[in-house]
Amino acid sequence: MNGLLAEILHLSLNLNFDWILLIHFILVTYFIGVIISVRRPVGVAFAWIFIVMSFPVVGICLYVLIGERPVGRKLTRKINRMNREYSVITEDMRRNYADDKQKLPIEARLFSHLAASNNGTPVVAGNQVELHTNSLQILQLFIDEINQAKESLHLEFYIWALGGDADRVGEAMIAAAKRGIACRVLLDSLGSKDWFKSKWPARFRNAGIEVTEALPIQIGRFQFRRADIRLHRKIFVIDSAIVWTGSMNLVDPRTFKQDSGVGEWVDAMVRVEGPVAAQFELTFSFDWSVDNPKITHFKDHKPPIAPREGGVIAQEFASGPVYRDDILYQVMLSAIVDANEELTITTPYFGPDDGLMQALMATARRGVKVTLIVPKLNDSKLVAWSSKSYYADLLNSGVLIAEFHGGLLHTKSLMVDRKAAIFGSVNFDQRSLRLNFEISLIVYDGDFCAKLETLIESYLAQSDYVNPKLWAERPRWQHYLENAAHLTSPLL
Repeated sequence: MNGLLAEILHLSLNLNFDWILLIHFILVTYFIGVIISVRRPVGVAFAWIFIVMSFPVVGICLYVLIGERPVGRKLTRKINRMNREYSVITEDMRRNYADDKQKLPIEARLFSHLAASNNGTPVVAGNQVELHTNSLQILQLFIDEINQAKESLHLEFYIWALGGDADRVGEAMIAAAKRGIACRVLLDSLGSKDWFKSKWPARFRNAGIEVTEALPIQIGRFQFRRADIRLHRKIFVIDSAIVWTGSMNLVDPRTFKQDSGVGEWVDAMVRVEGPVAAQFELTFSFDWSVDNPKITHFKDHKPPIAPREGGVIAQEFASGPVYRDDILYQVMLSAIVDANEELTITTPYFGPDDGLMQALMATARRGVKVTLIVPKLNDSKLVAWSSKSYYADLLNSGVLIAEFHGGLLHTKSLMVDRKAAIFGSVNFDQRSLRLNFEISLIVYDGDFCAKLETLIESYLAQSDYVNPKLWAERPRWQHYLENAAHLTSPLL
């Protein structure tokens, strides 16, 4: 009798194991089919297939969470509907400022046309652009702008961190609202999660400040909305006439992430006064309308202020999933291949795909001085190791790599031939290029580029150049670790 029971149990276990194998095969096959059903970069597709096949339970869960690029069907429909309404305004802008584009040399004119394509905003002349590099002074200038505002204050940031002078900005906003200034604050749900859990949202609303949480993370809706697509923009518009943008979040560097062991965040911002500010106001209004469930149509638009005679030619450049899909990638690629003399990139997170890598290597090999400046220490170990996996190919092609040791270099810039610069929230990685909602200012001005060059020189003075010979002699285990981290680079 006992032998019979043992035999039955043995057969039962075998059957259960067979069923588990069958379910495993069906699930893995199904998700591989899902992965290849969408045309995506080959490296990304193979990385996901490898993860799903090697770690089916964890891999499938990860793919459901972050494998696709949707922002949700409902939000996608809303963005598409409002984008049609938005396009009427941008089309008028491109027509009204057509003459300003003619003031650029032919190569810059073609580049600006690409940046304005797919419903983008055009180059406009008559702007005053100031570069600011001290974070604490920037926060104080924010407070001064708030105190002097006459009509409206619109803030859109990825992170509003608690503590330090960032709290002083909040107090100034409350005081402005109480004196009748129309205040709106749009913050990313994940980046500003601690702020949303604090007393500040209630204090703001009690003072009359409108607050909206962008891309809220909703448990149970991951299958409909990718959780890690974030609003990464940094925009502060005053009275529709002045705008601040760049790499800096609303944080006090003395208190922000001091436990990460990388030092203070090092940032830069630009203050722009002139007609291009209306383009940033337009992007803010679009984002506000999209993320506010009470708004169903996009109508919010104010005409730009009068240009300054002889001012800087500049162009706002917004990008994101669904909204202007992949234009940012094309603009970055074009900027690299357009360089004739010098190309300088500063970024805290470096993770290009094969196309951008080949462009950087080819640009260096045709004699252009290509310099990449990245932080020596990074708050993400995986990103740090993955970034280093690109060094050998870049160094062998003649690219100069400088590792900044004065803190976590967070400034994001790309300068071409000291004539034009892209400056804003965009990291040189797949997350910024294909996933997040980003914002940049493109400046076509030699004087501004000279100031940016001075800033870059100050970064280089606090950096160590990577020696190609010493890098080739690094320990073998480090080489393997970098290459292992590199396998995850398409997913970071």
